[in-house]
Amino acid sequence: MKRPARETVSDEPDFDHFHLPQRLGTATPVIARTVWLRQNAMMSSKTQTWAMVSPSSQSVIFYLLCAGFVINGIVISLIGPILPMFMAKWGLNDSRAGLFSLVQFSGSFIGVLASSALISAKGFKPAITLGIALLGLGFALLNAATFVLALAASGLYGLGYGFATPGTNLWVGESYGARRASALSVMNLAWGAGAISSSPLAMLAMRTAHVSLLLNVVGVLGVVLALVLLRMPFGKPPQEENSSSGEAKNKIAGTGVAIWLGILFFVYVGAEVGTSYWAPTHAQRATTWSSNTWALAPMFFFAGLLGGRGAAAAILLHCQEGMVAVGGLLLAATGETAFLAGHSPVTLFAGAFVAGLGLAGIFPILIAWLSKWYGTRARKVGGVMFALAALGSALMPPLVGVVSRYSASLRIGLLVPLAGCVVMLTVIGVLRPATRG
Repeated sequence: MKRPARETVSDEPDFDHFHLPQRLGTATPVIARTVWLRQNAMMSSKTQTWAMVSPSSQSVIFYLLCAGFVINGIVISLIGPILPMFMAKWGLNDSRAGLFSLVQFSGSFIGVLASSALISAKGFKPAITLGIALLGLGFALLNAATFVLALAASGLYGLGYGFATPGTNLWVGESYGARRASALSVMNLAWGAGAISSSPLAMLAMRTAHVSLLLNVVGVLGVVLALVLLRMPFGKPPQEENSSSGEAKNKIAGTGVAIWLGILFFVYVGAEVGTSYWAPTHAQRATTWSSNTWALAPMFFFAGLLGGRGAAAAILLHCQEGMVAVGGLLLAATGETAFLAGHSPVTLFAGAFVAGLGLAGIFPILIAWLSKWYGTRARKVGGVMFALAALGSALMPPLVGVVSRYSASLRIGLLVPLAGCVVMLTVIGVLRPATRG
């Protein structure tokens, strides 16, 4: 009598379903398993470049890059809160003080252009590690003996920002596939955490006369982090090939739309940086303070920016992007108006928060429009857009300073970001995004 087969549950591969060569028919199970594993490993190495090589290293690199973005946020945002100290130290007027932003973001513009070529030639690691090292080195040198040397230091860490930021975002976007949106959200929250912490750090450092110590500690952390990342196996993230089925989407927008979209990128980033850059100086002058609490003004702006981006992600699931953009700009204009007209700490901080809240959803929406309207061409067009964004951040804060100098009022100078909101509303009206799919 034939015994019934015993049922077993096993994690071992079922070799019968993998069509092994017939000559293995008499081979032992151990040999068959070994051959199958080797063949499967060879197939996997050809089809999965990064995920199968070292997923643990990928996670470590991700968290190290998050730490780099925290440092990035501190470095880029701290100049605003300590600007009044530098103005007093070197006797700067508003126009000359605006040169910090001009030099810093001119450096970032050059870095963005150079990083594109470096990433194409050498991969992500050189651009990211060089960028973080320059961020740390330039920041450590910021509290220099002379104004010119301090400007040079701001240009150095601005160059680092231009190298590190695009490279980091691209590495995360290409390494995490379907999870890229979630991973990029975590990464940019890390940057926001650094930006928010810059104001209380600056306030504490100025209050205890330890500004140089703060700059040196953050700078050294940046250089050390760059050295650690230099030893990490970045590998080559998997590239997703664009199919020809997406070519039809490329016809949605052309050069004319690119010009209007470029204006939006230029003005938006300029308005954001222009507001955060001058927020502590305006808050200091707008009312009487018993301490240097005015240095917290950018913290409220960045808190609105971060909170608004979280809310915008949920709102955009139910509302059209154009409507959200228009509503956000109207809210931002209200906040800008309250901030520049404020005469009390409550009004100033509330105005800064509302301005950040209104601006929060604009940049993600611009990226969505870029991807939607240009399809497979989005990377090429995006390079131009990010360059224009860097130019906006380089030019608008100094423009605020120039207007302030010649009008003898920083309140009037801050009409520049407010006018930026009006310009963006006008451009969106011309673009009519709801008609473009």
